[in-house]
Amino acid sequence: MSNFAGTWKMKSSQNFDELLKALGVNTMLRKVAGAAASNPHVEINQDGEQFYIKTSTSVRTTEINFHIGEEFDEETVDGRKCKSLATWESENKIYCQQTLVDGDGPKTFWTRELNGDELTLIFGADDVVCTRLYIRE
Repeated sequence: MSNFAGTWKMKSSQNFDELLKALGVNTMLRKVAGAAASNPHVEINQDGEQFYIKTSTSVRTTEINFHIGEEFDEETVDGRKCKSLATWESENKIYCQQTLVDGDGPKTFWTRELNGDELTLIFGADDVVCTRLYIRE
């Protein structure tokens, strides 16, 4: 099992605006979200299969606590409440399926994959994928 713990700085981002479009976020909010999310600060604490992930931007901070294999409460990228379940896809990759609590919307998920001191975060909404690459500070 890989050690995801550390402080992470975003190196690149692809398709974030397209992801927000797929989630139904309007143009004005997409511009604000895109600017705010252009330089996120991510802190990950890990104790075995227990994770704490804090993501801070100039507009908001999100925190999630979860244990691999146990359902937890979370919000989608666009702020809708969901039930999430994270599982190991490989020894260095976590896959998390999200299920909306209320209403309909695209099928969403995220993955986090560790390769040395690089972390690849993928957000998905139906067939639209956003890829963000982070480096360990």
